[in-house]
Amino acid sequence: MELLKLTDVSYSYYDGTQALKNINLSVLPGERVAILGANGAGKSTLFQLFNGLLQPSAGEVLFKGLPVVKENYKTIRRSVGMVFQDPDDQLFSATVHQEISYGLLNLGVPKNSLEEQVSWALDVVGLTGYTHKSPSRLSGGEKKRVALATVLAMQPEVLVLDEPTAALDPRGVAQLVDLLNQINQTLHITLVFASHDVDVVPLLADRVVVMNQGEIVFSGTTAEAFDAKEIIRHNKLRLPRIAHLAELLQREDVLACDVLPLTIGQAKAAIKTEVQNARLEGKQNVLAK
Repeated sequence: MELLKLTDVSYSYYDGTQALKNINLSVLPGERVAILGANGAGKSTLFQLFNGLLQPSAGEVLFKGLPVVKENYKTIRRSVGMVFQDPDDQLFSATVHQEISYGLLNLGVPKNSLEEQVSWALDVVGLTGYTHKSPSRLSGGEKKRVALATVLAMQPEVLVLDEPTAALDPRGVAQLVDLLNQINQTLHITLVFASHDVDVVPLLADRVVVMNQGEIVFSGTTAEAFDAKEIIRHNKLRLPRIAHLAELLQREDVLACDVLPLTIGQAKAAIKTEVQNARLEGKQNVLAK
């Protein structure tokens, strides 16, 4: 069964602006799904439909077959966790402990279990010992991890992240990508995220959904998405830098590969194959002479 399923979903704001048009989307257990699109494509609006922060103007949103409506919010919002782009929009308590405890207290979790879940969530995000620190005094990367911990403490089945790597330095990006993949693989939590940083997408997604002006214009594997170069560029996106470099080398007959490499590891393998083929061809030419 799909974890999330949207059928013929549209959404219009009060001023009449249509933010989403006839969206059909399914997310399966364990998937890592990237939602890509330029500013105004509808990504953030789409995310707010997943747990009922917004209700569709038309169509239906389901979580494991359960309609995302008011009477089901308690169940759904525990299972579909949302991490906002700016952690300052999500963090409001005086201490990290209070921050992570807030949602658990609202669920009526007993004190002993609450303390265990707070400690567990901090351990998962690598912030053990931060219990009594003030979120306002943490670095941007630490704030992101606290915001993530507040959601993980609820033990969700789906983690929805809006621009998870925004405002992080390169090291922070690498650490967060590793952490999210660990959460997906070891805790079996499904990931759905939006990002303008296309370089992290091959490292963090199995499937890519491209949106433009409130519509889904492409859905496929990550390799298929970036192989569809015209679709990517037409929708104001770009290839990952590794893929763009490989594309330039292809044009100059320096590199021959059927599928563009998307990561450093893939590029290394493609170049290694090219070098080995060149050496073999050189040996054959020497023997022929």
